[in-house]
Amino acid sequence: MDSSVTAPLYRDITDFAHDMPSWVQHLAEIWTELGLLLFGVLFITGWWRARRQGDGALALAVLAPVATAFGYVASEVLKSVVDEERPCRSVAGAAASLVTCPPTGDWSFPSNHSAIAGAAAVALAIARPRLAWLTVPMALLMAFSRVFVGVHYPHDVAVGLLLGAAVSALVVAVLRRPVQSLARTVRSSGAPVAAWASGPGAVPAGRSRRRGKRH
Repeated sequence: MDSSVTAPLYRDITDFAHDMPSWVQHLAEIWTELGLLLFGVLFITGWWRARRQGDGALALAVLAPVATAFGYVASEVLKSVVDEERPCRSVAGAAASLVTCPPTGDWSFPSNHSAIAGAAAVALAIARPRLAWLTVPMALLMAFSRVFVGVHYPHDVAVGLLLGAAVSALVVAVLRRPVQSLARTVRSSGAPVAAWASGPGAVPAGRSRRRGKRH
């Protein structure tokens, strides 16, 4: 990977980062390290919500973290093939990174954080389209933060986002029906743990209305 193409942009962004107030820098440091945890919160809330929805909704909620894991693995495989040094070690004249520069051997291309964020954003948006307005900006902000704090080139995060998103969408497309069938089987199994994990499913509208008429 020819890093010289995006090295000037990397310098511009890291210079911009150093011109920011210290509180902005601290927020960026926190977000770049802990922001992925918010996707985990969305996974959990999505699963909990899907417990009272149909088998398809439950399947998509379960697939969201699975698809994200596949996105991460794909990024790791590519990273093991492309030995690109971190820009905080190799770009001459660049401002110092805001966080500790990863050691040699912890390669730069692609960005795992960006791949995970891209995969999670797409999987969550497929499971619940209304979440796209939240998950897509979160993924973009995560990707930008990796350059902002100085540990990735712009092309690292761009490829990471696209790779994670593509792998995630593919995994959901391939596994959606099998997992939906599995969800239906688990819900009908009668096992206590399975019943709790999968939830009661969608309540028929007629039953809900009849309950509402009781006094």
